[in-house]
Amino acid sequence: MEIKTDDKEHLPLYGPGPVYVGIIIGLTLVATLCRNLPAFTKGRISSLRVPLAVAGVLLIGLGIFLWIQAVIVAKVDDGIKENRLVTTGIYAWVRNPIYSAFSILCTGVLLTSGNVFFLTLPFLYWLFLTVLMKGTEEKWLRNLYGQEYEDYCKCVNRCIPWFPKGR
Repeated sequence: MEIKTDDKEHLPLYGPGPVYVGIIIGLTLVATLCRNLPAFTKGRISSLRVPLAVAGVLLIGLGIFLWIQAVIVAKVDDGIKENRLVTTGIYAWVRNPIYSAFSILCTGVLLTSGNVFFLTLPFLYWLFLTVLMKGTEEKWLRNLYGQEYEDYCKCVNRCIPWFPKGR
């Protein structure tokens, strides 16, 4: 279902996304670069290195898939420019698939590092995303789309892709 409004006001094309993505990519890069420093050697999980690497690569692939589905297939930019609330395709599975894609991708990179100390970062990414979305885009969308957006929120998770609930 795609909901259209006649208002001329619409969401900003980028919103808080570049800030969120830049911060989590930066933290992931710092963690990856620090994984072999002496302070972090006790966090290495050598016995699980291969399973963590496999899980990490799978998450990286899932992150790329989500991004492609959100940006290229669902053409969310067109929805924003045309002032449509996109709720089909990947947006029927997760409300913020672009942010989710980067969170999942960064989590995959952290898993491949094989260090338990860095496995707290994905929880921080989720918390940061939740606070950021509640304070920005969700307020904007509620103001623009009202009850339709409320109904959408009841059926679709904010950041973890999951089977859509009945709408």
